[in-house]
Amino acid sequence: MSDAIKHECGIGHIRLLKPLEFYKKKYGSSFYGINKMYLLMEKQHNRGQDGAGFASIKLDVQPGKRFISRIRSTEKEPIQDVFGKINERINSELKSNPSIVDDIEKLKSKVPYLAEVLLGHVRYGTFGGNSVENVHPFLRQNNWKHRNLILAGNFNMTNSNELFNSLIELGQHPKEYTDTVIIMEKIGHFLDDAVRKMYKDFKKEGLNKRECSSLISEKLDIFKILKKASKRWDGGYVIGGMLGHGDSFVLRDPNGIRPAYYYNDDEVVVVASERPAIQTAFNVGQKMIKELDPGNAIVIKSNGATKIKSVIKAKENKSCSFERIYFSRGNDADIYQERKDLGKLLMPSVLEEINYNIGKTVFSYIPNTAETSFYGMIESVEEYLNSRKSEEIIGKKGLSEEKIKEILSVRPRIEKIAVKDVKLRTFITEDDSRDDLVEHVYDITYGVVNKKDTLVIIDDSIVRGTTLKKSILKMLDRLDPKKIVIVSSAPQIRYPDCYGIDMANLESLVAFNAALELLKDRGMNSLIKEVYEKCKSELELEDSKMKNHVKAIYDLFSAEEISDKITELLSSHLEKRDVKIIFQSIENLHKACPNSTGDWYFTGNYPTPGGNRVVNTAFVNFFEGNKKRAY
Repeated sequence: MSDAIKHECGIGHIRLLKPLEFYKKKYGSSFYGINKMYLLMEKQHNRGQDGAGFASIKLDVQPGKRFISRIRSTEKEPIQDVFGKINERINSELKSNPSIVDDIEKLKSKVPYLAEVLLGHVRYGTFGGNSVENVHPFLRQNNWKHRNLILAGNFNMTNSNELFNSLIELGQHPKEYTDTVIIMEKIGHFLDDAVRKMYKDFKKEGLNKRECSSLISEKLDIFKILKKASKRWDGGYVIGGMLGHGDSFVLRDPNGIRPAYYYNDDEVVVVASERPAIQTAFNVGQKMIKELDPGNAIVIKSNGATKIKSVIKAKENKSCSFERIYFSRGNDADIYQERKDLGKLLMPSVLEEINYNIGKTVFSYIPNTAETSFYGMIESVEEYLNSRKSEEIIGKKGLSEEKIKEILSVRPRIEKIAVKDVKLRTFITEDDSRDDLVEHVYDITYGVVNKKDTLVIIDDSIVRGTTLKKSILKMLDRLDPKKIVIVSSAPQIRYPDCYGIDMANLESLVAFNAALELLKDRGMNSLIKEVYEKCKSELELEDSKMKNHVKAIYDLFSAEEISDKITELLSSHLEKRDVKIIFQSIENLHKACPNSTGDWYFTGNYPTPGGNRVVNTAFVNFFEGNKKRAY
């Protein structure tokens, strides 16, 4: 994605099922859990580089001893900063007390973060700010051990306002208006309620307060608490939590919008946002890692008992297809193949655009994340060439050896055209000077393209088109090709997201601007006000009764018409240059990613009722010139 978009978050949860002595004896280190968490988070750094946090809970700690530790960072390399500080603290303790290195009990009591229950998080700042106070995990403290709640997640709620007001109705006074605080207080409320009821019941049985506390930790029903807390949630989420006495959980939304994978054996339970992260950190095969089903939670009790159970009734699976195109790690076996298929499925349109003239075409990709789709595209070119070679050789009798060699020697021309090797800083605020610097973010390879060549460049998606217009097309233009063809492995991004990716408005989307220009060209501007009035009135309805009225803007035009207008908007500043932008079709997206049908970015078919509220609000904001977020 050439446009910079902040997105997603990533979680990692590790529950050690054996005493720490076991890991010391088998793996040579008491810090096995910390080391694995570092790997798990580092292998998910693609999901968030604005902040990182880590929290741990020690089991079976005597009163008066610290059992919860937490550290968070918003430094330039937050994961490195978090674990660097943990390492400093551990080494400092070992240096002052070298004798405790082999005494696990003393080591555990002296060294923070050395624990059995671990929760990590990587973050991009979107809805909230980006101070360290906004970095997960969040902590809700209490002197009752089992009422301490630590929470981290990859989520956005579309109905934060409703949930916030529901907390006020319960008599609470939330300290912040953020999704994380709202969700934490919602879970916390039902946790407190469950503890109070159990305490009251156990007291009736004649148990003293200390006995009650022990039994509450044992009998607390996490599934029931999550079921009550999530009853009114509307959004995409994977939420991980830990309770002070050692229970932990991860809950996934009922549409499976956000990803969650888990692995467990007799030594450990691991949950993460990325499957390859678990494979790498724990050296286990792909088939041993399972996906947490939509609406399900995995709960690990303080005694290590692990159970997976439905908390919210599963709805139609709408796993996010944008995850597969761009955001998730490309070294996942399934995602790697899906991205190759996205490139392959585009090739018929590309071949038609270049008039099947492979010899006069140079193929490349921008940025590096588009490389896998590029491989698929090139495989398709090679398949086409092999078919053509066979036809030429078989269809013509008496070909000379030289002619056969000439036919067989034809290969797609693959070149590394652009390299983004420096992140230039723009110190000058004047627009012209800034744009000049932006234009040179990429270095280009000269001498591999000539004036008779068509240059085909694949990108994984085109969102705003800003970088494409101000940098990439200008850069490619300097190579002086006959024609430039930009290929997007994603369809046109037409609608805002509200489930975890930072696309909160309509006017920044180049596809939306293209549709508005088409309305203007055809004298149909009155439709804009009509849609505004419908969106405005729709906001008076309950979410479940809403429709996406913004679709009417796009329904008037074919995908090809919008693509052509996008091409015009992004290339009008180039003189005498033939440019074409080709987008993936919705049909081919579903062919390539058959198990990830969440395509609301492209179709406007939101998986939850709150999505329609968000898109209608976004249009109202656009029409009124309001820069507020739509959720």
